[in-house]
Amino acid sequence: MIEQGHTLPAGILSELTPDGMLNHNVSDFFADKKVVLFAVPGAFTPTCSESHLPGFVIYADQLKAKGVDVIACVSVNDAFVMKAWGEAQNASELTMLADGDASFTKALGLDMDTAGFGGIRSQRYAMVVDNGVVTTLNVEAPKSFEVSTAEAILAVL
Repeated sequence: MIEQGHTLPAGILSELTPDGMLNHNVSDFFADKKVVLFAVPGAFTPTCSESHLPGFVIYADQLKAKGVDVIACVSVNDAFVMKAWGEAQNASELTMLADGDASFTKALGLDMDTAGFGGIRSQRYAMVVDNGVVTTLNVEAPKSFEVSTAEAILAVL
């Protein structure tokens, strides 16, 4: 599993923008900036939609005031779902990233098999990445929502 001090693994994350599909190379996307990356098990799911994503929407300005360049949400969903979820949540300040085949999530070692829920998904986490290096990593215990909140990340910046 990825740890603090490690460089993010190689990978491609997708984003559907008004101009079309962007396939972000992970090393390029995280280069020369401070990024808060948080992951959810699934778009439109209860805790993700009621608490996790809305917290980052609410605290976006405060996170950016602490030097964060990009706030990104990633999920093992497709880019169309991530775009629709971001729009439904008024998450225009966030970058909604899709890890459709879970390859990035698996490379991080933060995948989990939810079986009937949806198969391979991401564990719930939040990390601060500075120029591609993980400086903070908060991974939730199963069925918990405490350490990956926007407030928890704001407290460590």
